[in-house]
Amino acid sequence: MKIDLNADLGESFGNYSIGNDEAIIPLITSANIACGMHAGDFNVLEKTVALCKAHNTGIGAHPGYNDLMGFGRKQVSMTYEEVENLVTYQLGAIQAFCVKHDVVLNHVKPHGALYNATFKDPQLAQAIVNAIKAFNPELKVMGIAGGNLVRVARENGLSAINEVFADRNYTDEGTLVARTESNAMIHDVDEAVRHVLRMVKDQQVKTITGKLIPLQADSICVHGDGPEALAFVEEIRAALKENNIEITTI
Repeated sequence: MKIDLNADLGESFGNYSIGNDEAIIPLITSANIACGMHAGDFNVLEKTVALCKAHNTGIGAHPGYNDLMGFGRKQVSMTYEEVENLVTYQLGAIQAFCVKHDVVLNHVKPHGALYNATFKDPQLAQAIVNAIKAFNPELKVMGIAGGNLVRVARENGLSAINEVFADRNYTDEGTLVARTESNAMIHDVDEAVRHVLRMVKDQQVKTITGKLIPLQADSICVHGDGPEALAFVEEIRAALKENNIEITTI
């Protein structure tokens, strides 16, 4: 078995430091790098791309709403055309640093509220896919397992990555429990490891009501801004290896 292990990174801004990128990047196989709208800036982008190159970590764009104050987790009212332009703009930013460091951009994963809004809005997923396809049809699209982003990407001839979350709980519909709910996040490392192994080995997830529902796991995400992020990555990586699951960039 093979699985990708990813984290959302490059989220510091100016004098504000978020996450532990230097320690996490050597342990993961893909990084989703903030592109300056919800988090990050041109200096952070440059540094994060360089770190990924140094550790042979797959590079992904992590475009979000223009929402620094809300960390991209607030819904922003935009037309589909505006979303397409928003994503295109951010792809251009990260691609510039990929060119500078002579590395390849591997995939695109929308961030936060933009990502979540695609759960129920296939037209939004289409707008994001339109931007990616026009920019570079070789880019892979990362979306929640079985969701609209994955489906629309494949319908448009793009490669898609089914993403599952090590540190998030799931609803019976296969979506993520909203962060406004007290049980949205998983904070216990052992629980996170059990959660991941079930999704990877059994291709199913236990929801907050105790149901087991099917899902395909191509890539596991750990949120890099969480206080437990480094411990989660270390323990999940060890557990995958113990179970003879190869960790590789998809």
